[in-house]
Amino acid sequence: MAVRAMIKRRITKGKEKEAIQIITALRMLASRYPGYISGETLQNIEDQEEYLVISTWQTLGAWNTFFADPKRKALQDKIDLLQGRTTEYKIYQYPESFQIPLEEDIQFFK
Repeated sequence: MAVRAMIKRRITKGKEKEAIQIITALRMLASRYPGYISGETLQNIEDQEEYLVISTWQTLGAWNTFFADPKRKALQDKIDLLQGRTTEYKIYQYPESFQIPLEEDIQFFK
């Protein structure tokens, strides 16, 4: 089952260019791993220092293998030093019972 890693960082003004370079290097490294599906980087509209990377993987195991890579850790150490704090990670999956209900199955529609 696919998983998504939500990776939140705070990049202070003036450090964006270097941070984006490191984030890009992390994505390039991830793209070489089996199980990598996609990644995107978003910037919070209301808080321009907050960045969210959404990384999609075929399985939790594939994500964990990438996460344990020493090259990834070295790049992560650089970005943590740059931002002066530890990056936040949260891993999500679709609920096992998730399915789109039929209209007739939901009282809300009636």
